[in-house]
Amino acid sequence: MDSFQNLALLENLYRLKSLGYSYVDPITPNIQTASNTLPDSLNTLEKSIAQCYLCDLCKSRSQSMAGYGNPRADLMFVDAYVSAAEDESSEYYVGRSGTMLRDMIEKVLTLKVEDVYFTHAVKCKPFGFQNPSPSECGSCAPFLSKQIELIKPRIIVTLGADAYQILSGDCSDFERVRGAVVPLGDALIIPMYHPLYLVRNPSMKKEAMRDLQTIKAQLS
Repeated sequence: MDSFQNLALLENLYRLKSLGYSYVDPITPNIQTASNTLPDSLNTLEKSIAQCYLCDLCKSRSQSMAGYGNPRADLMFVDAYVSAAEDESSEYYVGRSGTMLRDMIEKVLTLKVEDVYFTHAVKCKPFGFQNPSPSECGSCAPFLSKQIELIKPRIIVTLGADAYQILSGDCSDFERVRGAVVPLGDALIIPMYHPLYLVRNPSMKKEAMRDLQTIKAQLS
């Protein structure tokens, strides 16, 4: 059970105790209700993310990273989680993969990085080389949902299989959905390869270029 679930459980127990109960059956806290209480201002939401201690990833990070870019962007990029390089530098678009993503935005989509919004599904760096646990992803899920609600992007590009699965909940074969246009509420998800994968597998850049053309067509 993660820290947020513990807090929700304790709040319920204290409330019941104040009403005179001395024993209750086990309670299953609903962690998704957190999104209903998050602020309706992106700036205030970013402060909440900066002060988040809902899961154990707060112990592995230098800081949490809320996001960067245009708060009214039509195009949002969602990475799975904060990298060690991003955590260390406190900056976005770092390293070779960051440079590649910047080139995709500026040279192919003909936008500036300030025109789009970039964020992570999980706002902190995981421990070592481990992927975040389902519980840790769940703790961050309300933050990402609220960002999408406030920014209202038309297109959400998920970078890599992990980002797509965390956002959509779809664990099917990534190659089946990569480059496809997938509805998500009022937005459309377009999954594509992570830039780091493309750095390591340059032969797949042609496929990535097709996906970028799909993104560009949907924005026009």
